[in-house]
Amino acid sequence: MAVKIRLKRLGQKKAPFYRVIVADSRSPRDGKFIEEIGTYDPTREPSAVKINEELAKKWLANGAQPTGIVAKLFKQANITK
Repeated sequence: MAVKIRLKRLGQKKAPFYRVIVADSRSPRDGKFIEEIGTYDPTREPSAVKINEELAKKWLANGAQPTGIVAKLFKQANITK
């Protein structure tokens, strides 16, 4: 099973709010997920990013692959393997 760390979209039309989740790569974007590890709000200035560092490092160590945007958010929050 390939596991991805990606964003789940919430919020209203033209007012997005995202949760950073760990999910099977085959599940839909807003569908079933394994665990929630943080939030991302791009509508604020500057963007609000809250990520549980312990959970993120645990999933990265277990082989989960972050998507492009999540990798940028991790870099911004200084989270590495």
